[in-house]
Amino acid sequence: MALLLKNAHIVDPAAGIDGVADVLIDGERIAQVGEGIDAAGAEVIDLTGKYLVPGLVDMHVHLREPGYEHKEDIESGTRAAAHGGFTGVCSMPNTDPVTDNGVTIEYVKSVAAAKGHCRVYPAGAMTKGLKGEIISEMGDMVAHGCVAFTDDGRGVQGAGMLRRAMDYGKMFGKTFMSHCQDEDLVGDGMVNEGVASTRLGLLGWPAVGEEIQIARDIAIAELTGAKLHIQHISTAHGIELVREAKAKGLPVTCEATPHHMFLTEDAITGTYDTCLKVNPPLRTADDAAALVEAVADGTVDAIATDHAPHADWEKSREFELAPFGMTGLETSLGLVLTNLVKTGKIGYDRMVELMAIGPRRILGLEQVTIAAGSLADITVFDPEATWTVDEADFESQAKNSGFKGAELTGRATDVFVGGVATMRDGVVC
Repeated sequence: MALLLKNAHIVDPAAGIDGVADVLIDGERIAQVGEGIDAAGAEVIDLTGKYLVPGLVDMHVHLREPGYEHKEDIESGTRAAAHGGFTGVCSMPNTDPVTDNGVTIEYVKSVAAAKGHCRVYPAGAMTKGLKGEIISEMGDMVAHGCVAFTDDGRGVQGAGMLRRAMDYGKMFGKTFMSHCQDEDLVGDGMVNEGVASTRLGLLGWPAVGEEIQIARDIAIAELTGAKLHIQHISTAHGIELVREAKAKGLPVTCEATPHHMFLTEDAITGTYDTCLKVNPPLRTADDAAALVEAVADGTVDAIATDHAPHADWEKSREFELAPFGMTGLETSLGLVLTNLVKTGKIGYDRMVELMAIGPRRILGLEQVTIAAGSLADITVFDPEATWTVDEADFESQAKNSGFKGAELTGRATDVFVGGVATMRDGVVC
């Protein structure tokens, strides 16, 4: 049966649309976009007062399966994604076994096809076992549907190893996504080095421990001609390094997370809330402001969550023993609408570029646009819905959000993946 979405405010800069219209979906693709569409026999959904945009994609998500299903699995992680308004996610390879070969890529894809609530685009490891010693089975993974390469979780420590991986892997045309962390400099650091580490009595993580690898990886990308994407960038100087690379015309992109934009090291108080222990750590207010500026001026190419679920017992340990990471899929859209769009820092069109167009471009995915013939991956949200972040409302298995208790305005209400509803009226299907 055809599906007719009526009276939504459509925003799609790629299609040049910013106004109220109807969308007719037939099968998995959009059949017609326009005003006053009348389709006999179609199911009609009235979206008056809501916004309709190309389906959002989160290009940095830890689904934890295989191997860490006590934290999250593909079913629960994609439920969380749909609940947050996403039609697709890129899964990270630091699983057990590591996603470094075609068999594991196929496993992730098959489970997602059977149990998923959104599309899953698996990334593959650059090196076998994430050990930074031997190049992974890149060609095998690409043949089975890998969309990018990354050693996310620790990063490739050896410059020579990164060069070999890029020199070899660039033939596949995929982007190399870099987790920038110099382990010699970072050591056992847990929070931003400086005021926060001194005040809290915790080992510091210097900003240069991230920035030195950003600079190194940009230089190696220039040397090899490979496409480089900087993951979860968190410092003002890191942003400047990316700006300089872009000005030189290098194929360099970057992403920013909501927690690095909207939280700072000052949020970590004497309660030592382990939900605020993330990798890289929350930085200074000046760093956060620089990220927001870079999002607005186009330096940042995508907003991604680095959704990192953990079991309650893992995060309930002492700060130095608790794992890094916080969840993000279910709060990302609300945080962006509240802190960036509602404040006038960016418009809805820029939000679509950051959360739908940019991620697909970087990952080499088929672009989705609100136009006839396009894949019907669609996100609908109520820009005026007010809500409080509450772990009881989460679809994720994990509750380790750093934004619990935040008052937000704007929330996804309906999600369609290939014309099929995965969330209706705020309820995951």
